[in-house]
Amino acid sequence: MITCVVHYTIDPAQIEAFERFAHEWMWLVNRHGGVHHGYFLPAEGASDKAEALFSFESLAAYERYRARFGSDPDFVAADRIREESGCVVRYERTFMRPLLPVEPIG
Repeated sequence: MITCVVHYTIDPAQIEAFERFAHEWMWLVNRHGGVHHGYFLPAEGASDKAEALFSFESLAAYERYRARFGSDPDFVAADRIREESGCVVRYERTFMRPLLPVEPIG
């Protein structure tokens, strides 16, 4: 399993647009074989940071999902929210592997 962690710098004045953008991408990840763990948005105080986490069974599965960018009409429509609103100032992706809790020995 591989988990993609996306670190966003967002425009706080466009939080509603960012939420629309996020809902569309959660649906798309889940529809195309991934598991979306959610978006994490500012809650207290002024902040322009947001995070998203989603997993695919492998990097190859993620690459099949990414191959739809720019051509699949649903992907284009979801990304149009970001483009037209300016809700995302920049983003950075990091790929990680989860280390999940196990039962203690004994």
